[in-house]
Amino acid sequence: MTTPIVYASAGVAMLCIALFGFLTARHVLRRILALNIVGSGVFMMLVALAARPDPPDPIPHALVMTGIVVGVCVTALALALLRRMFADEGSARLPEDREFG
Repeated sequence: MTTPIVYASAGVAMLCIALFGFLTARHVLRRILALNIVGSGVFMMLVALAARPDPPDPIPHALVMTGIVVGVCVTALALALLRRMFADEGSARLPEDREFG
């Protein structure tokens, strides 16, 4: 197996596992961490797709660097909101779904 295939496979695995964790977790901090891992998996796939034997394509690499910066900013905002939610409600868990009627 070539190196780009290994990176792409690892990226897909990270994406799937983290997406499952994001959908099943009720704790907000776990969801934030899972969202970060989803982003890392996507970045790994983009870098693997940009690998070529000739000169590499710089556009996906620039997109990954921009995505990392945006991901850090989104994580900081999400953690600030989580801290505010914990201060207001005393819990960092999402409320259970209820049927109204």
